[in-house]
Amino acid sequence: MTGVERKCWALAALVAVARGKGKKGKGRGKARGKKQKKPEVDILSPAAMLNLYYISHNVADCLHLRGFRWPGAPKGKKGRNKT
Repeated sequence: MTGVERKCWALAALVAVARGKGKKGKGRGKARGKKQKKPEVDILSPAAMLNLYYISHNVADCLHLRGFRWPGAPKGKKGRNKT
């Protein structure tokens, strides 16, 4: 194989990869089965209370963080920036 032929094969391989026709690995498919239930969390456990002690400033803040909001309160945004 000459140098020119080698370059042509390399270029053809690059074009095939760019078009999405390159080598594809065997990936794991999604598992089809029952979803596992998340275990219920006890919000009154000692570990949860210690965490709450450090993140809340008063009783109203404590209740707000645990999901007991005042009537008519706007719902918070879902995502990472919860306060």
